[in-house]
Amino acid sequence: MSFSGKYQLESQEGFVPFMKAIGLPDDLIEKGKDIKSVSEIEQNGDSFKVTVTTGSKVMVNSFIIGQESEVETLTGEKIKTVVTKEGNKLKVKLSHIESVTELLDANTLVHTMTLGDIVFKRTSKRVS
Repeated sequence: MSFSGKYQLESQEGFVPFMKAIGLPDDLIEKGKDIKSVSEIEQNGDSFKVTVTTGSKVMVNSFIIGQESEVETLTGEKIKTVVTKEGNKLKVKLSHIESVTELLDANTLVHTMTLGDIVFKRTSKRVS
């Protein structure tokens, strides 16, 4: 199953505690908690380009499965990491954050980020 497509955020759990834990300022947390972000994924074999648009903020990360890549984190920090793929899951460690993006079915994308015991889960539905 290909990850390629455009997905709109349907629901999220744990947004505020997770954003506080990674050090995002309260005003940005307040602004961001109700924005329905759109994730666009372009997959070509093991090569991925992920564009996440949240309001006026656009974050673009490109990577190749199993190769070190520089990616931008939610706080804007750029770090070098390796994305792995296990079945329908993309896994990556961003500093202290464990990130898993899973394609549940052809139309449902679940992105879970874990920092210690704080879990931030986003469920998005395919729009194209």
